[in-house]
Order: sequence, then C-alpha cells, then structure tokens
Amino acid sequence: MSDIKQLIADIQQEAQRETFPVDEPVYLAASLKPTQPILYAGNLESKLCFFARDLGKDEVRARQPLCGAAGGFVRRGLYRAIAATEPNKDTDLQVVLDRVLLTNTVPYKPPGNKAYAEAVKKRFRPFLERLLVLHWQGDKIITLGNEAFNWFAPYAAKGELKQFFTRSDRYSASIQVTLQAKDTEGNIHQRSVMLLPLPHPSPLNQKYYAQFPQLLQQRLAEIVP
Repeated sequence: MSDIKQLIADIQQEAQRETFPVDEPVYLAASLKPTQPILYAGNLESKLCFFARDLGKDEVRARQPLCGAAGGFVRRGLYRAIAATEPNKDTDLQVVLDRVLLTNTVPYKPPGNKAYAEAVKKRFRPFLERLLVLHWQGDKIITLGNEAFNWFAPYAAKGELKQFFTRSDRYSASIQVTLQAKDTEGNIHQRSVMLLPLPHPSPLNQKYYAQFPQLLQQRLAEIVP
C-alpha cells in the first residue's frame, strides 16, 4: 500500500471510530460509503494547492474536491492561466489537475451547507497536515473563503492571520506560515508555505462573487508561468 493510500485508509479508520455529521443520503446516492474520505484531486508534485471548506454533493458524486459550481470557477480560471484560452468542454478542465492539488479542511460532506464544527476539523486536522507536509511537494496555497483561511491560524503567531485579514489588500497580499505534521512513527516534520487568500466564489457571497474571476486571475498570474 502506498503512503497516500495508507493516509486515506487511516482517515477512514478514524471516521469509523466515532460518528460525526455526514450527509449520508448524498453518499448513498453516489454509491459511496459515508466513511470513505474524498481527500484530494490533482497532482501531489504541483507547486500550487487550492484549499476550500468542505465537499458538496457534486464533489461526492465525482469523488474529487472542487468540481461543483465553485470548483468550476477555479478550474476554468486555472485553465485560462495555463492555456491562455477558454475551455471548450468539461474534459478540457481535466488538464488542470496536472498543475494543482485540490483539497478541503475536512474530507467529508457535512449535512446541508453548514460548515463543520471546530471539533470535527480538529479531529481530521492531523491527516490534512500529513497530506500537505509529507505528500504534497508545493509551497503556495490559495485558500477559498474565511473558513479555509482560518484553518491555518495554528501555524502562525497568535492573532497574526486575524490581523492580516483586516488588511484592505488581503486578496492580493500573501502571508507565510509553517505547517507541522507528525508521521506514523511520531517524527515531526515542518514546511513553510505561502497563503494567498481569496473569497469563496459562491453566489451567496454577493460582495465578491462578480470580482472572483479577476481576483483569481491576478493570483494565478503570480504563480503560473
């Protein structure tokens, strides 16, 4: 079993250990066990990661993060940055997975559209740490929305991310944090990464919904050669 397959198996074992809120009907409709994690999509060797809040029904159906309405914004934006043209069809968007890692704060879908409680995020945090520190090879993370950005608060000085988020240029500036993960043998590993926050591309986010494509392209212009 590869290391990443072992990580996914470890997450499922943790999910089976004690119940937590999962949108079971959505999983059953997708012929997927509710304890089966949907941890990531894309390339572990890519330098860029998109980090979102949690899964939606489209993501469970496709068994990969960020492929619903919000994910479509991200994938189309990345395609434009890579190919300098518009995608013709959904299959074109598959090429972006060679250039990016897509993941969430928790590798499960919560009931409804409510964010997971901090206790659930804390429970699965060590596994996300292992993904980002031990398996992914990149160093730039575009966070989507406040929940995703705030997930990284423990890796910065107390109050540093909160203060950063008060800046008027928060969606064009960046901040460095040092991630930490413990491997299966108990050894501690660290990695410095750059956070580049963006608002969540949801129609409910009226303040930034129309601005999101431009904000995304500005971010990607800094990263994609």
